[in-house]
Amino acid sequence: MSVKIRLQRRGKKGKPYFWIIAADSRSKRDGKYLEKIGSYNPTTNPAQIDLNVDLAVKWLQNGAQPTDTARAILSYKGALMKNHLAGGVRKGALTEEQAEAKFNEWLESKRESIDKKKATLTEAQEKVKAEKLAAEKAVSDKRAAEAAAAAAPEEEATEEAEATAETETEDNKEA
Repeated sequence: MSVKIRLQRRGKKGKPYFWIIAADSRSKRDGKYLEKIGSYNPTTNPAQIDLNVDLAVKWLQNGAQPTDTARAILSYKGALMKNHLAGGVRKGALTEEQAEAKFNEWLESKRESIDKKKATLTEAQEKVKAEKLAAEKAVSDKRAAEAAAAAAPEEEATEEAEATAETETEDNKEA
């Protein structure tokens, strides 16, 4: 039995949500699986990935082959890196402590890059929001100016009408 690490689709139509699973390669995409390793939500930016790295490494060491998308996710979360370091420990190239230190260093650099991406995304959203507000304010100011310009001739006309009405009433009183 060959085992694959792959995605199993969940969620509604148009709103995908995936489980990362270890399954027999002959089973259906959404069918029976051996073990759930994590979850993946591509609808958020950046994508939300919850992965049990130790389980993924266990399955990789037992010979499970990840699909292309699963491989990208495992690489992104560091499961492939941890598996690689574990191979070095088995061969005697590294000690367990050195491998753990390298993995933690890699995780920290990855976390920093993710935080930078989130920061740039929020800055971009705030910039777009500010630009929309400025454009909306410009349109509002323009409308207010047009309304004031249109109201000014009407005020003059009403003042003239009041003045003529006063003179007519005075003429009527005299007569």
